[in-house]
Amino acid sequence: MARPTPIRRSPTAVPKGRAATRLAQAAAPEAASERLQKALASAGLGSRREMEEWIAQGRVQVNGEPATIGMKVGPRDIVKVSGRRIYLRFDEKRTRILIYHKSEGEIVTRDDPQGRATVFDALPKLRGAKWISIGRLDYNTDGLMIFTTSGELANKLMHPRFEVEREYAVRILGELSDAQIQQLLDGVELDDGPAQLQSCFRAGGEGANRWYRVIIKEGRKREVRRIFEHLGFTVSRLTRIRFGPIVLPPQLKRGQKMELDDELVAQVMAWAGLEPGPRRKPRGPAGQPVRKPKIRS
Repeated sequence: MARPTPIRRSPTAVPKGRAATRLAQAAAPEAASERLQKALASAGLGSRREMEEWIAQGRVQVNGEPATIGMKVGPRDIVKVSGRRIYLRFDEKRTRILIYHKSEGEIVTRDDPQGRATVFDALPKLRGAKWISIGRLDYNTDGLMIFTTSGELANKLMHPRFEVEREYAVRILGELSDAQIQQLLDGVELDDGPAQLQSCFRAGGEGANRWYRVIIKEGRKREVRRIFEHLGFTVSRLTRIRFGPIVLPPQLKRGQKMELDDELVAQVMAWAGLEPGPRRKPRGPAGQPVRKPKIRS
């Protein structure tokens, strides 16, 4: 009896290169999507309300088509604002907040044509996100700087309509009289409009110099210096010690940074009326134990 001829099966072809990538993408579960205005706000472009206005104005496109308010986008969608592609992040959802003690002589910009030191030089690198500076400090001012990955939080702290307090320690040459302090509290007229201090307290001093603790609710350029110059006083030292609910920790020396832990991030976000997102571990200055800065309610 003749032996049956064995049937040989050809081995299954294993896709390689781009074919393998496309196959993996097709087999992978669809990534979670979210509303367009929220994704744009998370990318640091502004508040959700501002993003809705941009969408309504036709400035936003998704996959080559005009976007609509409320539509959802995911990692595979191509989003452009005013013709420029925006890379949205969907994998990193937690809000990160970092505080930095700026030194005099540093500037608050990402790129300086003159090659001067910038505050962004000292910040840790991020993947899929960017640090957003909350407010600015001029070249000769030191103190608290806040950075976050949340565009909504940055907008809440910076926008003039929210009137977030900024507190400074100010050293001037000379001494304010009671009448002059009251004048600063009542308001003075500057080149770009009226300005006033919310509070002004004497904080000691030696010789011809006197220290004051002041609070303002605006962030106009050199505003504190210009308010004192309006009365003929020169500010010889200016340090920001608080911005909104965050107080500069005494142990955080110039040039040092500290990332807030999940508990403090949750407190700041709650203060701003926002969701904190997933939790994370604390990080403090290199070589130093983590001490929590004060968060005011």
